[in-house]
Amino acid sequence: MKLVSFLLLIKKGVKRMPKVSKEYYEKKKEMIVEAAYRVCLKKPVEMVTISDVIAETGMSMGAIYRYYEGLDDILSDMVTMMRKEYDSYERIEELSREKGLTFEEITYRACDIIGEVMEEHLMDIQKINFDFGSLAVNNPERMTKIMAGTNGIGKTESIGIYIFPKMVEAAKKQGYRMKGTPEEIGIFISTAFSGIEKVCILNANYGTGSLGMKVEPRAAFRTLAKSIILLFGGKIDE
Repeated sequence: MKLVSFLLLIKKGVKRMPKVSKEYYEKKKEMIVEAAYRVCLKKPVEMVTISDVIAETGMSMGAIYRYYEGLDDILSDMVTMMRKEYDSYERIEELSREKGLTFEEITYRACDIIGEVMEEHLMDIQKINFDFGSLAVNNPERMTKIMAGTNGIGKTESIGIYIFPKMVEAAKKQGYRMKGTPEEIGIFISTAFSGIEKVCILNANYGTGSLGMKVEPRAAFRTLAKSIILLFGGKIDE
């Protein structure tokens, strides 16, 4: 049977699918997404196929296509799921609502939160996020399509939205003079964040690598916090 004919049959099957409750529908989608997540833990995201997901769910191809248009559609929902489970966002948002904190307190606590949560997820969510980074380099159009279907915000964006403006405001109130523009320092934070993330994930999954030493997320982000404080003109404990 030709592929086109097969897909037409699938579409007909979708139209004829009996009505089900919204809860049932969402549960089925959740099961498919969790299956995709388990597959992505076993192999690089770029190598995952729809057949892998089908095999993991135990469902038929026709059944999968009742809920999703294809693999990238499933991966979009998987990213949304991971964002919900990566619990730094709520903690960062809560921190942003606290009043009376010094610039140093905000910076140290934000970096501690990121370091702690990253350490908890190095072998699962962080591993998959790293794979998505490779996909973005090798197939940017596909990655753009996947990310367009996601909900929520990423961990880096949460810092930019909730914390960075508060850091700038607190530093100004304390009379600090930044050693660069907010844009320059923001770019530094983003690139340093990505670098720490990459090294820690490689450490956790592939050993010490070229650095020849183990890198712990919490310690690395503490050092980043000190660098940020100095760039803002603040003071650190020697």
